[in-house]
Amino acid sequence: MDADSSRLVTETIKQLHPTQITVGVIAVKAKIARWRQMPAGKRKACLASHWFPAVKGPDGAYYITDRHHTGLALQRSDVKKVQLVVLKDLSGLEPDAFWMAMDHHDWVHPYDAKGRREAFSRIPERLEDLVDDPYRSLADHVQKLGGYAQTGMPYAEFLWADFFRNRLHIQTTRAGWENATAAAVALAREERARCLPGWCGAEGPSDGKHR
Repeated sequence: MDADSSRLVTETIKQLHPTQITVGVIAVKAKIARWRQMPAGKRKACLASHWFPAVKGPDGAYYITDRHHTGLALQRSDVKKVQLVVLKDLSGLEPDAFWMAMDHHDWVHPYDAKGRREAFSRIPERLEDLVDDPYRSLADHVQKLGGYAQTGMPYAEFLWADFFRNRLHIQTTRAGWENATAAAVALAREERARCLPGWCGAEGPSDGKHR
């Protein structure tokens, strides 16, 4: 992502507001594990080069529109501050108008852990209050395994999560997770998934790169 330096700000992670209700806790834990394995120099470079897209909202608060999993993983790893690239300043709007504008730009995803749309008021105020959706973790894992390709479409992983949610049951055991993953990769390559972002057909992509 390119950004004008005048639009970059530094903010405390605990002060960031989410724009969705759920995350995949398994996916967050995987990010934490990768972070802990990084040398200190690489961690510093990673923080300097990875900006969080955000919108300035009512009372001057910043609402991140992506990288919720990364933000929560960093917070749980005791990282205090991150850089934001400000997409738009909507701080002059009243809360109702602010959320309408966010919805118009596809900068908010107010869906619960069962894939049901909720009121904007159900979105947590802090990253640490996001709700676990195991199907969001499944979607993330399937993408890493090459089941589908990463795209720039907002909240694409949630569409895949809902696709798997309606077709698979995840058992809360290691074997259950592995079985669900194998079944989800196969499902992702079927013709009925063609309409979803990043669908790659029966063969799948050559690698599962994921930011």
